[in-house]
Amino acid sequence: MVRRRLAPTLALLVALAGCTDPQGGDPSASEATTTATETTSASAAATDSSGDAGTTAAGTGTGTGTGVDTGTSTGEPPPPKDEIFPVMEDIVFYDGYAMTVDEPLPPGVIRHSNALVATRFTDEMLAKVQTNLVMGVIVGALCDNYDRIGGVNLALVPKGQDTYVPAEVERIEVARFITPFMNMNKSPKTVPFQFEIPNLVPILSDPGLRADYDLWFELSIFGVPYAANKEVAGCAGRSDTQLGSLLLYTDSAVTSPEFTTLLPLAISESFNNYQDGASDMLGTTKKTVQFELPADTESAQLVLITSNHGANQGGEEYIRREHYVYIDGELALHYKPGRTSCEPFRKYNTQGNGIYGPTPRSDEEWQSFSNWCPGDVIDTRIIEWGAVKAGPHEFVIDVPDATFVDGQGNFPFSLYVQAL
Repeated sequence: MVRRRLAPTLALLVALAGCTDPQGGDPSASEATTTATETTSASAAATDSSGDAGTTAAGTGTGTGTGVDTGTSTGEPPPPKDEIFPVMEDIVFYDGYAMTVDEPLPPGVIRHSNALVATRFTDEMLAKVQTNLVMGVIVGALCDNYDRIGGVNLALVPKGQDTYVPAEVERIEVARFITPFMNMNKSPKTVPFQFEIPNLVPILSDPGLRADYDLWFELSIFGVPYAANKEVAGCAGRSDTQLGSLLLYTDSAVTSPEFTTLLPLAISESFNNYQDGASDMLGTTKKTVQFELPADTESAQLVLITSNHGANQGGEEYIRREHYVYIDGELALHYKPGRTSCEPFRKYNTQGNGIYGPTPRSDEEWQSFSNWCPGDVIDTRIIEWGAVKAGPHEFVIDVPDATFVDGQGNFPFSLYVQAL
């Protein structure tokens, strides 16, 4: 099952295309956007041609809509108008390895590190939310010309605090993406990412959560300027790496899922075979997460994000591995990461690099090595679990063929449970 609707895609696309280019570049830079959501039944293990068990990844799509009012009246009040609103705009990110800078930020935004900023999701923002949410992230090129990992998180912060320590509060990863190789002097100078997140509606609007917590959106983009300092005109001596904005689109075109329980289980945890605690046992790439449901549930789902990294010779970044997910000992999901082709994202990679090369690659070439595409989203995999009894449960993810040559690489792992 794929949650994909043209109207939100097009409406948000217009907003993405209208965002300010960090260097005043070509307004056509945001002609396309990518959407990532996978929905997987835990009871189905049929594998498709991509290696996913009963899943289909939503990819780039375009379409047209007339928006014509037919004048037909049903006697019901008209639905609220769709709306797009910013959560954070034009945030400058800095060298992820350097001491945290003390540069100004827009009102309401705090900086946890050079690679992580956050803002409270206010009552005014909540009042705009209808039954459907689509999230857009726009990354602008500054002085980092390599591909980097980025993401959006949601933090549950005790009510009334003006700041918080991320490691000391409950957090979930909402979305993940990979920036392209970008030269800030070449167009396009921005890249848009889009995510369908209707499952966040019951979290953002949960009165129980909001009574105890303020919900904060976090935007993370890790960057390093050292290569650009030497290779990109205008970047000598600079430490600013990317520009980031976060938008939400909302409408009432679909009904959001109903969930009353949220269990954050892991956020960007290390997952590899060579670090203590990164797997069940050194030498294996298998991670077990044990958790407890507080009550019987009518329906439940697990939300999983992983991506494969390791750019050394023979590194995990360049080898597609089979991933197996088990819930309470039963196979719930089998997937092999990677797109059919990365060519749709070539235009955003304005800095020459060894991934894209000077000429287009065939689908077969891309499938021989790429786990993800610079300039694309990382899939969010939703595993439908169904009715579940209260009590202890076990989640296991296993990548048995992963090797992590020379003790390098990682599969950052995030997981949470929603239940009704």
